[in-house]
Amino acid sequence: MHNQLAIVKANAGTRRFLSCDFGRFPIALLSGISSTLLWTIVVELTLVGAVPSVPASAEDYSGSLPRIEATSPVGSLEKLAVVDGYRVELIASEPLVNSPVAAEWSATGELFVCEMRGYSEDRDDGLSRISRLIDEDDDGVYDHSTVYADGLLWPTAILPYRGGLFVGDAPNLWYMKDTDGDGVADQKAVVLTGFSVSNVQGLMNSFRWGLDNRIHVAVGTSGGKVRRPDQPESEAVSVRGFDLAFDPETFQFSRTSGGAQHGMCFDDWGRKFVCSNSDHLQQVMYEDRYLGSGASFVAPAARLSIAADGPQAEVFRRSPVEPWRILRTKLRVAGVVGGPVEGGGRAAGYFTGATGATIYRGDAWPESESATAVIGDVGSNLIHRKRLVGNGVPFQGQRIDQGKEFVASTDNWFRPAQFACGPDGALTVIDVYREVIEHPKSLPPDIKRHLDLTAGRDRGRLYRIVPVDYRHRKTGDLSKAGGAELVALLNHPNAWHRETASRLIFERQDRSVVPSLRQLLRDGTPLGRMHAMYALDGLGELKAGDVVSRLADQHPQVTRHAIRLAEGFSVSDQDVVSALESLVNHPSLEVRYQLAFSLSKFPGPKQMMLLASILVRDIENRWVQTAVMSSAGREPDRLMQHLIGRIGVGDGFLVRNQAIFVALAKDIRKTNARRAIESVVQRLNSIGGQPALLPVIEQFRTGDWRTLVREATAEQFDRLREHSIRIAIDQYASDKLSDADRIAALRNLGGIVDDRLTLATMEVLQGDESLTLTAATLRSIDRQASIPMLETILSRLRQWSPRLRNAACEVLFSNPTHVSVVFEAIDEGICDSEDFPITQWQRLAESKDDRTRERAEKVIGQFRSTSRDSVIEQYRSVLAKTGSVKRGEVVFRDQCAGCHQVGAMGHAVGPSLMAAATRGAESILTNVLDPNREVNPQYRNYVVLTVDGRTFSGMIVAENSSSVTLRAAESVESTVPRSEIEWIRDSGVSIMPEGLEKVITPDKMADLIAYLLKDR
Repeated sequence: MHNQLAIVKANAGTRRFLSCDFGRFPIALLSGISSTLLWTIVVELTLVGAVPSVPASAEDYSGSLPRIEATSPVGSLEKLAVVDGYRVELIASEPLVNSPVAAEWSATGELFVCEMRGYSEDRDDGLSRISRLIDEDDDGVYDHSTVYADGLLWPTAILPYRGGLFVGDAPNLWYMKDTDGDGVADQKAVVLTGFSVSNVQGLMNSFRWGLDNRIHVAVGTSGGKVRRPDQPESEAVSVRGFDLAFDPETFQFSRTSGGAQHGMCFDDWGRKFVCSNSDHLQQVMYEDRYLGSGASFVAPAARLSIAADGPQAEVFRRSPVEPWRILRTKLRVAGVVGGPVEGGGRAAGYFTGATGATIYRGDAWPESESATAVIGDVGSNLIHRKRLVGNGVPFQGQRIDQGKEFVASTDNWFRPAQFACGPDGALTVIDVYREVIEHPKSLPPDIKRHLDLTAGRDRGRLYRIVPVDYRHRKTGDLSKAGGAELVALLNHPNAWHRETASRLIFERQDRSVVPSLRQLLRDGTPLGRMHAMYALDGLGELKAGDVVSRLADQHPQVTRHAIRLAEGFSVSDQDVVSALESLVNHPSLEVRYQLAFSLSKFPGPKQMMLLASILVRDIENRWVQTAVMSSAGREPDRLMQHLIGRIGVGDGFLVRNQAIFVALAKDIRKTNARRAIESVVQRLNSIGGQPALLPVIEQFRTGDWRTLVREATAEQFDRLREHSIRIAIDQYASDKLSDADRIAALRNLGGIVDDRLTLATMEVLQGDESLTLTAATLRSIDRQASIPMLETILSRLRQWSPRLRNAACEVLFSNPTHVSVVFEAIDEGICDSEDFPITQWQRLAESKDDRTRERAEKVIGQFRSTSRDSVIEQYRSVLAKTGSVKRGEVVFRDQCAGCHQVGAMGHAVGPSLMAAATRGAESILTNVLDPNREVNPQYRNYVVLTVDGRTFSGMIVAENSSSVTLRAAESVESTVPRSEIEWIRDSGVSIMPEGLEKVITPDKMADLIAYLLKDR
């Protein structure tokens, strides 16, 4: 890799730093990486052989944990490697900045830096602060620093406004201002409070000025219950799983979609991107505010992982793996200490500390880089980048740098936690510069006591990444710009100039700029035209004519934002309504997507016809489905009527879009509107019997439904239902059809009680059907299952694979009646308590029934579990075998495809086995035989107990304010309304079952490994 590094002017502070006494950080140790590489080798050699089996507290690991020394600012710069065509410049370092985690430029060009000096355990000491950096000669390197505000706790975000700063320091969001010109904030007021401080790595962060003239805040994973100080605690709003945005004048706020960890940004067109530690690039697909209609359609989660190489993708670090990290991984693998063993037992080489997701929006880089996402991995001392490639409504993030990273350091202290695009148009890197960045709770005590979690508190670096031919641009003072100049800056190619100008126009509320804004609305660049609309809106001067003109804009993104702003007008604004109606067939999918959401604000005679037109064009696009269904709440019957006309016999339209029809039917039934229900049922009667109609039919047949339709209509509906049931049962029972067709028929029969279905179900359970069909049959069994059916399941339990046992447990432990049958079977010797996973007994141990709880607790106390390490050891010889790819495909199909996908085969429920394959055969072996050794939080099994005693389990794939959706094997999903949930528990284990050694012999394991490694 060719380095393009520039060591720019060292300021006086840096010179003093380099000449000071480093004490335990001697420069001599920092001249190269040989010593750190030696430390890695020493630790590896120390740990070769048996890992101590004694408790961790009895072992002194100090000999395996040499300290990693810091490097001088200039020396650290020299350890950075950047891809060809770019160079890295050091623009500030200690003592000017310490522990920086966020940075923002004021309109005057001053750089404010948020310094989290109390990271990670010294919050209450009030060590943190906000510093103000000055570049006295405007050469791009900062020369002077003053403390703007000190005594802070864990500050994580800042944003300039009206000459002051909004500061995020949980639990409070402050406004601070220097009113006497001495560079120190003397005015401080809490504007919002209630943000949680439960996780130092999940605090609020990333303040961003939004197009809507509000300040957007990433709440982080800690959440909280937020309110204004003048509100009582009873009015606090829970923000768990959300972000928020607030009006900087009134401090009124609302929840917004998001809820990732640390890092949130917008691209030039207002699309939102976020990241979490082990999910490095996510796109927020819609705003939760659109889902408030109460419609029954279950929307997918708003936050979508978009990295082509997966959430926890491979990274290429240059730094040696820290000795403590190697030791911790080995101790976790050996079971000496707790915690997830990520990476199949590798200590590094994949995203574990993704942070600061930023879309580059400057103008210093080549134009080809405008769609580049930049993410830091503070655990691997690198900066990763991805190209955003259009993929329908969501983007796909594709790795740009093959086999290397955009920037990577050999300095273990390099911690790029955040990024910023400032007035220079470059990318500024905010390097916390710490010896240990790991969350303190993830460090075993006997490792932690040998580390100094404060090391680096007095250090910090800011870098600038620029092309090799970059020349610094003078910063300028926008606070002195006149109104016309600010309007012109809305056309600027650099995002900082556009956003700062937008903010200043909003702050000043100077209506004299309105004519200039309207001129820009007509003649500006696409970005300028968009910003002009929002500036007019912020001044209260946006007129219907302004919006109508941009609804006809040639640039689809300008049109999309005009649609959003049209929501501020009423249905009586006929010109706006007509212009919106004309967009229903717009060539841009993003335009139609936004239109579907926004039409919810414009009820009228054409609304459902327009929504139907949008839906039909892209009906199999789940995002379009979500947008249309969010707007269909007022007249679902009219949308249903439009869609029924598209159903043909055997064309698959109903089958592919069944969820939409079911949701609409449910919403129509809720209305109890006789005319609407009669009309829709009549239309359904005209279709003729089809199994896929059954779930739709059943939505109408609830309560006193017959009183809502004419008797003749009801009788015909009964005949339609009976005919559809007969066809579905015949399909399910037919051994001439594929498993997929039989399972589809079974799902259509869900909830229907019929003797013929019971007989067909018993034949499948007692027969020798495929694992896939048997598993689907088990999951279809209603909580009202007959005693003979339960007894059949129990009698076959020991013959079934772990996958089938898991499915059987969902039936057997689904309600108290079934559990009592299980107890009787155990007492009679038909089965044993250890035939069921311990997690099932742990669930029962929380039962309200004393007898059930006591029995479960007794079982847990006696439970014997085969050591996963011993099982893996028994299979280790297969790593030397050459398996058959063809036979391995069969093993994968029979035992793994229910939860994993390779190519077109299987279900992408669990983690990718192909990702495990990138880590080699041993990683596959470990993941298959010990699925709980490496459990990414997104694949944990959750248990939901409803108020009426039902239980559901699976990984949480979507949740919003109204429901939680769980996904189990075969991609079977259960959506539970929050109003019906008594509690939700994290089981702490993977959704993948243990015990596959009972069905995958060593020879079959060799075949499976060969299959998964076939393309490598």
